[in-house]
Amino acid sequence: MTTTEDPVPPDGWLRRPLGELCASIQAGPGGGRHEDRGRSLADGGVPVVLPRDLHGRRIVPGGAAEVPAVSWDRARTLVKYELAEDDILLTRTGTVGRCALVTEDHAGWLFHPNLVRLRLPRTGPVRPAYLAAYLSAASAQDWIRTRAAGAVVPSVSIRTLGELPVLLPPDAEQEAIGAVLAALDDKIRTHTEIVRATREYRSTLADALTSGVLAAGA
Repeated sequence: MTTTEDPVPPDGWLRRPLGELCASIQAGPGGGRHEDRGRSLADGGVPVVLPRDLHGRRIVPGGAAEVPAVSWDRARTLVKYELAEDDILLTRTGTVGRCALVTEDHAGWLFHPNLVRLRLPRTGPVRPAYLAAYLSAASAQDWIRTRAAGAVVPSVSIRTLGELPVLLPPDAEQEAIGAVLAALDDKIRTHTEIVRATREYRSTLADALTSGVLAAGA
């Protein structure tokens, strides 16, 4: 029976649960060791992606001193949690549902326990860029949020995520959708960086003008 939540897909489109599309859905490792606490990328080791690093469907970490890392010895025991290009990360606690497509820049990194890694099979019916776009759409975000449990800190289980229905257009349409939305994400990141740089310049200029270091007409 068709419901308002599951309308009939357009001709040529399919609907599949997320769990059937993924080779694995993996939560990040728990039980960090005491010796790795306080370690950052500036100290060496393998960096870790945090939930706060997911912005605009991409991983955007801070500077080296702000990126946590684990020692090389510890990282060798966490190989199953390494990221690869075209993996998708999804927040599963707190602000659930934010996602990012992993690029080659962050391949080999590890990921935080409050994140879930979606890994697609080498050959399958869904393209990584399309899936990232689909997961960021309002319909998928609403589906995830309404199923998040927890009165204080919302969370969504891996089992629940695996049930998320994904609409799959034909391959060519997936490629086109992924490319269009990725291009818009690139523009958003560019404008965001311009705003950030302009805000920093404005703050510096305000300090100089209001302290008499620089004259307004100079």
